[in-house]
Amino acid sequence: MKKSIFFGALTVAGLAAGVAAAGTLDDVKARGKLNCGVVTGLAGFGAPNADGRWEGFDVAVCRAVAAAVLGDGDAVEFIPTTAKTRFTALASGEIDMLARNTTWTFSRDVDLKFNFVGVNYYDGQGFMAPKALGVSSAKDLDGATVCIQTGTTTELNLADFFRTNNISYEPVPIETNAEAQQQYLAGACDVYTTDASGLASSRATFENPGDHILLPEIISKEPLGPLVRHGDDEWADAVRWTLNALIAAEELGVTSANVGEIGTSTNNPEVKRLLGTEGTLGEMLGLNADWAAKAIAVGGNYGEIFAKNIGEETPIGLARGLNAQWTNGGLLYSPPFR
Repeated sequence: MKKSIFFGALTVAGLAAGVAAAGTLDDVKARGKLNCGVVTGLAGFGAPNADGRWEGFDVAVCRAVAAAVLGDGDAVEFIPTTAKTRFTALASGEIDMLARNTTWTFSRDVDLKFNFVGVNYYDGQGFMAPKALGVSSAKDLDGATVCIQTGTTTELNLADFFRTNNISYEPVPIETNAEAQQQYLAGACDVYTTDASGLASSRATFENPGDHILLPEIISKEPLGPLVRHGDDEWADAVRWTLNALIAAEELGVTSANVGEIGTSTNNPEVKRLLGTEGTLGEMLGLNADWAAKAIAVGGNYGEIFAKNIGEETPIGLARGLNAQWTNGGLLYSPPFR
């Protein structure tokens, strides 16, 4: 490991250890606002709309946490971060949580001292190429120029893939998704590689999406999810169980439309515990009894959030796939609310 990278990791870990001791849950309550780190702009996942209001699949997690903790899904300041700045922003305390297509890895969890509170999107790295390039497989890319975001797992996966297949490439380093799109469309690189969901998002914004194809190879596992600092367990619990509440709500049939009445009308004890009409789960978290109900009311359950922002009826057009509920053959699964 290069010394600069090593000392950079130490700095991030040191910042995280110092800030975590402050108790983020209490800080957020006292401030009356959640500072949430998001992507600089990725259609469907996190971007301001025409009115300047932040929307997207990851943004919805931030709003759900704000609603659970503060009772208001709008009590959020969205702070754009790049792949390079995101971890320093979290470690330093500039943001309370990070929710921007970030992969859960060993080193980020252990060495950088972050807690990934769960997975909100199971992804994998892919490749996008112009149809005019005439390739049908990533293995046909020998000698290609590749746009790649620096400081990401995709950068490392790319090197591994080409090395394993004994082919060469020339990296074209970029820092943001917007820059990647610009360089790719300008012909500065033959292909663009990142998470497959990010490629679908980018292609949906192109003037002629049909002129570009996603190659069939998925070359990595990219479990994406929100994260917080190590050593801040009460805050981690609040964020973790808010995400779990959105996932469990879909399985249990709790939606943004019925969340106001199902807690009292249902005979399902887990729904009652989830929505706070029975038991003391909110008290255990240091939150109000209806914390989960408020989180679900903001943007709906996991399925509603997925369908609205990135699902098959949106320009992004993503199928549920691995992100389907476990009851439908996917990996989505919340621990029990009891």
